[in-house]
Amino acid sequence: MNTKTITFIKNFSFTLSSNLISLAISAIVILIVPKLLGVEEYGYWQLYLFYSSYVGFLHFGWNDGIYLRYGGKEYKQLNKELFFSQFWMLVAFQTLIGLIIIYCANIFSTDTSKLYIINMTALCMFIVNIRYMLIYLLQGTNRIKEDAQIKMLEKVLYCLLIIFFLLLGIREYKLLIIADIIGKLISLGYAIFCCRDIVFKKLSSFHMNFIETYKNINVGIKLMFANIASMLIIGIVRFGIEHTWDVSIFGKISLILNISSFVMIFINAVGLVLYPVLRRTNMDKLSSLYINIRTLLMFPLLGILLVFFPMKVFLSAWLPQYADSFVFMAIIFPMCVYEGKMGLLINTYLKTLRKERVLLVINLITVVLSIIFTVLFTVVLKNLLLAILSIVLLLAIRCAFGEILLSKTLNISVYKDILLEMLFTLIFIIIGLFITSIWLGVSAYLAGYLIYLVIKGKEIKESVLYIKKLVQA
Repeated sequence: MNTKTITFIKNFSFTLSSNLISLAISAIVILIVPKLLGVEEYGYWQLYLFYSSYVGFLHFGWNDGIYLRYGGKEYKQLNKELFFSQFWMLVAFQTLIGLIIIYCANIFSTDTSKLYIINMTALCMFIVNIRYMLIYLLQGTNRIKEDAQIKMLEKVLYCLLIIFFLLLGIREYKLLIIADIIGKLISLGYAIFCCRDIVFKKLSSFHMNFIETYKNINVGIKLMFANIASMLIIGIVRFGIEHTWDVSIFGKISLILNISSFVMIFINAVGLVLYPVLRRTNMDKLSSLYINIRTLLMFPLLGILLVFFPMKVFLSAWLPQYADSFVFMAIIFPMCVYEGKMGLLINTYLKTLRKERVLLVINLITVVLSIIFTVLFTVVLKNLLLAILSIVLLLAIRCAFGEILLSKTLNISVYKDILLEMLFTLIFIIIGLFITSIWLGVSAYLAGYLIYLVIKGKEIKESVLYIKKLVQA
């Protein structure tokens, strides 16, 4: 086993451990918090998480540019004085943005709950965006262990504080937000410790290097807008739901979206480690590597849909007040197939090939479709079922469009595979919606899944052999 493979396995194990802990914590939060909090309180908690998920927009691609420009280098090769200046310039910039948000919110907002949420979102933005400069430096230079520790620390503290507040009998969303802020703040402290040779230097080392800032933003803003557009695909539909229906419905839909996103924790773990590896891989090997990773990724992604059937029964019994929303989970659950493939393969490859503009175009086109569907289904028709169905449809369109464009660059054919995967997700949705018996539902989808394995069996075996040879080389 070569050195690169050993390093990859070590980094993957660190990231996977961190993400498995995040998965366990997410499971605790998703299962416990909505059971103990009122539906309205949970809705406000989800509204904060929803708003705070967009704070990355407000560094304007600064951090993304650093990740793209310096990803693949060794940490010791970095110009520490350069990044010392960049870090403190970002701190000043984020302070200014945060103060502007708080000032505007206090002038224009009349809803005290939403005002509190916006103010805390501004604080979250400050912490997250300066922390992510350090995290991206660690990720891009393959210091995956420290990156995993930072994220693990945040999640563990966050979970412990939530459990502590709930055990004290506190049922207030505001304290849950404070728990989130404290977890992020302490993890920022540890990120600063990991990069202390960058953060702490003599004042004489500081230079207002606007040229470097411009280069980072110029490169990163396309990826940042692509990432924001990616979030807006679902976010616009959620905005439409929050606008047309009440905060309780918004909370219920957010819950099933969170449950359906579980598998992305594992996918993100692989993608995080894969990017610096692909950046150091010869271009002539990228096509064959893509085909084989794709084959080995898709059969477990389609197989994991089987988890839906027992999960629906358990969640309906555990959270009866949300039972009416779990009927929509059959529609939303296949998002893990498309988000998984997009996150691990398509996004990672486009970033490796420096095709951020292509990624941006793909996501912007899908955002336009999202706006059209949202207006049609939430404003004109006011149909919640169609609004939720549009989420998976949009993700499927984006994934297919992205993979077709990528396949032209890699000179491979993926049309048959795309159609086959769409067929099986459609079969799953039909079974999930119309077959009420859990055993009949499992049997029907399992039969279809076995047919898929028969069709793809030879390719799966060949891909396993390919990866084995790659590891042993």
